[in-house]
Amino acid sequence: MSTPKAEKWAPGMKPAASGLITVDGVRLYCRIDGDAKSPHLMLSNSLGTDHAMWTEQVNVLKKRFRVVSYDTRGHGASDAGDKDYGIERLGRDALGLLDALGIARAHFCGLSLGGMTGMWLGIHAPKRIDRLVLANTAAHIGPPDMWTTRAATVRRDGMQAIVEGVLKRWLTARCLAENPVVVDKARRMLLAVPPEGYARACMMLSAMDQREAVSRISAPTLVVAGLQDAATPPADAKFLAERIRGARLVELDAAHLSNLELPQPFTTAVEAFLKS
Repeated sequence: MSTPKAEKWAPGMKPAASGLITVDGVRLYCRIDGDAKSPHLMLSNSLGTDHAMWTEQVNVLKKRFRVVSYDTRGHGASDAGDKDYGIERLGRDALGLLDALGIARAHFCGLSLGGMTGMWLGIHAPKRIDRLVLANTAAHIGPPDMWTTRAATVRRDGMQAIVEGVLKRWLTARCLAENPVVVDKARRMLLAVPPEGYARACMMLSAMDQREAVSRISAPTLVVAGLQDAATPPADAKFLAERIRGARLVELDAAHLSNLELPQPFTTAVEAFLKS
């Protein structure tokens, strides 16, 4: 594996910094907020979003943690690379970012696709993870043909073809009707994802299955479920909580993007767990 390198910036002791870091030839966008002397917390975004999905959480958590948020490859300002990949690649991207930033250990919080990355890290890189938050996620998600069909759709018709259907899975009917600011933010993030980047993530999901391996996670773990989450239902969260020794389960009255829909309860649960 090539040595990760930072481009254009060096975070040093600055309270906030952002830029590109190259990991195995792919440039990944990364942002850092908070005091450099604080414990590190890495945030990993869901499929179809970018690091901005965490804005509400960063505004609170940066007071206590050195928060590293980044765009998963193929999302936001991060390159997609030139070939398909598996969940190991996303895990090694996260490790490459930590290496480039000189971070030996960090708390990790991922939602949906980010949570799947967190599972891989908890299984394969336990020495790098302090506490682990797996939100609105699953060790295995949907039949393969669902993902291959969605990949083909966005490659053919662009992101606009899936927007309305995805929003109905991301957010509850209540939120869609009553919170236009959140709906607009979710829509803008989804439309900004390059179709090829989204398609490659879908192809990865079509083959991902970590159900047998998650019992090897040893880090203290918080599992967050959305009671109205159709994409990764509460049963998926309960599966994780039962398989990971000592895991805690928190259920929120939200759909898939629980951190956007219920930012205060989500952030409070995460902060309390990381402090405990």
